[in-house]
Amino acid sequence: MQASSNGKGTSGTKGQPITYEKIPTQIFADSKEASNAVAREIADLIRQKQKENKPCVLGLATGSSPKTVYAILVRMHKEEGLSFKNVISFNLDEYYQMEPDSIYSYHRFMKEQLFNHVDIPKENYFLPDGTVPPALLRDYCMSYENKINAVGGLDFQLLGIGGNGHVGFNEPGSLINSRTRLITLDHSTRVAAGMEFGGLHNVPRKAITLGIAPILNARRVVLLAWGERKASVIRGAVEGPVTEVNPASYLQAHPDVTFVVDESAASELTRIKTPWAVDSVIWDNKMIKKAVTHLSLSLKKPILKLTDKDYNDNGMSDLLAQYGAGYEININVFNQLQHTITGWPGGKANADDTHRPERAQPAKKRVLIFSPHPDDDIISMGGTFQRLVDQGHEVHVAYQTSGNIAVADDEALRFIDFVVDFNKGFHIDSPDTNKLFLDAKEFLKHTKDSEIDTPEIRKVKGLLRRGEAKATCRFVGIPTSQAHFLDMPFYETGTVQKKPIGEDDIRIIENLIEEVKPHQIYAAGDFADPHGTHKVCWDAIEAALQRSKHKNFMKDCWVWLYRGAWAEWDIYEIEMAVPMSPDQVLKKRQGIFKHQSQKDGVVFQGEDSREFWQRAEERNRGTALLYDSLGLAEYEAMEAFVRWKF
Repeated sequence: MQASSNGKGTSGTKGQPITYEKIPTQIFADSKEASNAVAREIADLIRQKQKENKPCVLGLATGSSPKTVYAILVRMHKEEGLSFKNVISFNLDEYYQMEPDSIYSYHRFMKEQLFNHVDIPKENYFLPDGTVPPALLRDYCMSYENKINAVGGLDFQLLGIGGNGHVGFNEPGSLINSRTRLITLDHSTRVAAGMEFGGLHNVPRKAITLGIAPILNARRVVLLAWGERKASVIRGAVEGPVTEVNPASYLQAHPDVTFVVDESAASELTRIKTPWAVDSVIWDNKMIKKAVTHLSLSLKKPILKLTDKDYNDNGMSDLLAQYGAGYEININVFNQLQHTITGWPGGKANADDTHRPERAQPAKKRVLIFSPHPDDDIISMGGTFQRLVDQGHEVHVAYQTSGNIAVADDEALRFIDFVVDFNKGFHIDSPDTNKLFLDAKEFLKHTKDSEIDTPEIRKVKGLLRRGEAKATCRFVGIPTSQAHFLDMPFYETGTVQKKPIGEDDIRIIENLIEEVKPHQIYAAGDFADPHGTHKVCWDAIEAALQRSKHKNFMKDCWVWLYRGAWAEWDIYEIEMAVPMSPDQVLKKRQGIFKHQSQKDGVVFQGEDSREFWQRAEERNRGTALLYDSLGLAEYEAMEAFVRWKF
């Protein structure tokens, strides 16, 4: 698929071009396609330099964004003979203080992702040293830049972008002439890294980073960004002013830079968010819904109050010309939104379902909810889960992973300690349990950054989360026999870094679908991180669905995607919205509270410091507020879904 790279449009005066994007930006359907294009460019550069008998000097990045690029380069080395013998690489940054063998170090990351799998000479790759004594740091940083200059400078610099616009670890406030240095990390950067480190308290406060000036000195720069969480900062860098508040905006001054993004990361760019303001568009139904809801919300006017003048004044005159009066367009979009709202997510028996999002038949459906982690079901669709049960459907929940890495060490110790005391209290002689407790206590007391939890500790943490999930099922009202704990193998590495999905993962999903024979499937549809657990879990579900779609029972199966506590579907995308009363919101909160290990100090907080129940309620109330603002019925809260079709 070709990437979209046109950032130009026409102004109100015909033929007068305007440019919104100050940095060339290529938009791909997904991160895999985008990564493949970037990997091909790097490979072509390496081969060209080989023909010229010259070294290829690469500046490399870490984090989740370049992982697929590195995986493709490794495949090209193994399958296409791409050699890295002429490559010299310099990484952007490293945490400080950080031992190179730590599981959190970028030295280890680069070896695991790339260096150990290709033929680059060990003396040819360089990363900042996170163990340099403070007194020597200034000279060390100068010498790191001098090494780059000594080999002729960077031919190609690969970048990611932080949620606050940082490139490398050049945080907001960094100057355009900044050099390689020790920097104090922004709080938002540390919070975002909390997932990799098992909590904010473990994240270093400082890092060594290549400065803005040496990054801009690279002959070619490519920046990667995936997911809607990067959308706002991408728009600022690409369309906004050059400012130290968004360091990525400095790249506007580079003569050969390209931003490579997926559709989600591009969603705030003018040509994506309001394409009718940039150029002529095809006014299909989806585009009309997007434009009308955007117009309504931006003008703060209910849809049914929009006028022809509103359309004309906001670049939508051609929509009026094509479809007639604004009133007719308003009615059409209003009715479509109205028809997404239902209190019967499993369908309403003996009712006309012409304008309902779900079928009336069969009256009692078999429902299979896939939950990537042991709490995603209740956090993301707890109100709908409860409705399905209350309305008599046979609801099954499939917990795809154990969720063990999200359990704090002290929670695991408390759990083991309880079992030891339980055995003593009931005179159960269990030397193995006592030994497990003592071994776990000793391990956690002396564990190093380079060590992962023992299999026994991971098992304990997984059992703790399994018990919480069972408690949620009992609370909602389904027997625990309808709770399926899949423990998918890709997850069980003991670290945030997971294995790719394999045949065993897909077969587990496929077998469960065959066993339940569902009429409805619900699955997590938030894919902001292409390497995140939600996305990998969906990849396994999708592969299993493709294998099963020819079976007779699948002809009656509809698949609905929900989103988690991080973000929600755009209003024009929503195809089913399930309203909740204040009492139902409170009951959902109580269900979330069953996951005690995830309360009062979540291990993987992300960029939002609130607890999951708070995020979920804000998201659900926000969805209801959108419907209300558009002129539809006012509800306390809503959960939203999009249908996925084979």
